[in-house]
Amino acid sequence: MYDKYQSPLSERYASKEMQYIFSPDKKFKTWRKLWIALAETEYELGLDSVTKEQIEELKAHADDINFDVAKAREKEVRHDVMSHVYAYGVQCPNAKGIIHLGATSCYVGDNTDIIIMTEALKLVRSKLINVIAELSAFAMKYKDLPTLAFTHFQPAQPTTVGKRATLWLHDLMLDLEDLEYVISTMKLLGSKGTTGTQASFLELFNGDHETIRKIDGKIAEKMGFDACYPVSGQTYSRKIDSRVLNVLSGIAQSAHKFSNDIRLLQHLKEIEEPFEKHQIGSSAMAYKRNPMRSERIASLADYVMSDAMNPAFVASTQWFERTLDDSANKRLSVPEGFLAIDGILDLYLNVVDGLVVYPKVIEAHLMRELPFMATENIMMDAVKAGGDRQELHERIRQHSMAAGRVVKEEGKENDLLERIAADSAFGMTMEQLQAIMKPENFVGRSPEQTVEFITEYVQPVLDENKDILGMKAEINV
Repeated sequence: MYDKYQSPLSERYASKEMQYIFSPDKKFKTWRKLWIALAETEYELGLDSVTKEQIEELKAHADDINFDVAKAREKEVRHDVMSHVYAYGVQCPNAKGIIHLGATSCYVGDNTDIIIMTEALKLVRSKLINVIAELSAFAMKYKDLPTLAFTHFQPAQPTTVGKRATLWLHDLMLDLEDLEYVISTMKLLGSKGTTGTQASFLELFNGDHETIRKIDGKIAEKMGFDACYPVSGQTYSRKIDSRVLNVLSGIAQSAHKFSNDIRLLQHLKEIEEPFEKHQIGSSAMAYKRNPMRSERIASLADYVMSDAMNPAFVASTQWFERTLDDSANKRLSVPEGFLAIDGILDLYLNVVDGLVVYPKVIEAHLMRELPFMATENIMMDAVKAGGDRQELHERIRQHSMAAGRVVKEEGKENDLLERIAADSAFGMTMEQLQAIMKPENFVGRSPEQTVEFITEYVQPVLDENKDILGMKAEINV
C-alpha cells in the first residue's frame, strides 16, 4: 500500500462522489450501457442479426463486470476496448457476436467521456450553488457591518463586510452562468465510425440513409441526452474538453481570489477561517493559526488553472480525423481537473461555513483611518458655517500630512481630529467632530446594494435549486 505513488487528489482532496464518477467501475459500466444502447438501436431499426434475446442477455450482465478476465485479455491483445468486448462476450455467449457491431473504440470511449464529464459538471454545479448559498447568508448577516475597504491594499472609502462578500459572490454567479451554459450544450458523439462517415452502418443497413440518420438520436435518448454532435471525425472535437476545463479554471480563479482576501483579512485579524480545537498551525511556532484551508484552495486553484492548458494543446494539435496523442493526456488532465475543483469547492464551503468575524478589530482599524476619510464632510460643514473652501482644503492637507507622520514615524494614534479641533479656521469642537465619525455614514449604499444583489440575482437561483441545498463539506487531511 505504501510502496507506490498515491495521488493526493484521491487520497487527500476529492470527495468520494467525484472519485466514483471517474472510477473504473463507472467507466466500464457505462461502456456496457452504451453497447446495450447500440444493440437496442440496431434491433429497433430492423437489423436482423440482433435479437431481443441477445439484448436481454447483455442487460443481465450490465453491472457485474469481470475485471479479471478483461485485464488478462488486455495483456495479450494490448487493446482495452477489445479486451472488454471479449470479457462481456464471455459472460454473454449468445450475444458476443453482436457486441460493438458497427462501432469503433471511440463509440464507448468518447461517449463515456462525455457522459462522465457531464455528470461531474452537474456535481460541480451542486457544490457551487451550495457555496453561493452559504456565502449569500454570510453577506446578509454582515451587510451593515462597516469595514475599511482597500484599493491597492491601501485604506480606501469604507464598505461593509457583507458588501465585500458580494464581490466573491458575483464571481461565483458568473461561473455558474458559464457552467450552466456548458452543461446545456453537452452532446454525445453518437456512433459515426472510424472517420465519422458512418460507412459501417451504410453497409449494415444496405445503404438506407433514412434509417442511419436515426441511429445517433436513438442512442442519445437511451443515454439520457438530447442529441449528438452533428459531425465528427473518429472522436468528438477535443475543443469540448478545452471548453469544460476552462469552466473549471474560471471557478478556480474565483476561489483563488476569495482565498487571497481571506488570508489578508486573517493577517489583519479581522476575519479568520475555521481553526479546530486540536489543529496545529506550525511545528515550530505553537501560537500560530495559519490559514491552511485558504492556502490549500489557492494551491489547488493554481493547478486547475494551469491544467486548462492541457486540452487546449490537445485540441490544437489533433491531425485530421484522429490521432492518439490525446489519450494519455486526457486520462490525466480531465479527471484531475475535476478532482481538484471538487476539493476546492469542498474547502470553499467549509471555510465560509466557519468564518469567524471580529467586529471590534474591524472597528478599530476603520476608526484609525476614518478621520482622513471624513475630512471632506468636515470641510463641507465648516464651509456651511462660513469658512473658505480653498483655505480649509489647504489646512486639512497640512494637518493630514502631519497626522500621517505621527502614525508612521512615531507609531502613535491618528491625531487628525485633535489638530482640526484646535484650528480656529474650522470653528468645530471635538464633540462636533466625533459626531461626524459614525462609520455607517461613510459606507454609501453598501447595505442596500448587498440586499438588492442577493434578492434580485442570487435568491432566485437558490429558490430554483432548493432540492440540492444543505450540502455540508467534509474535508480530509
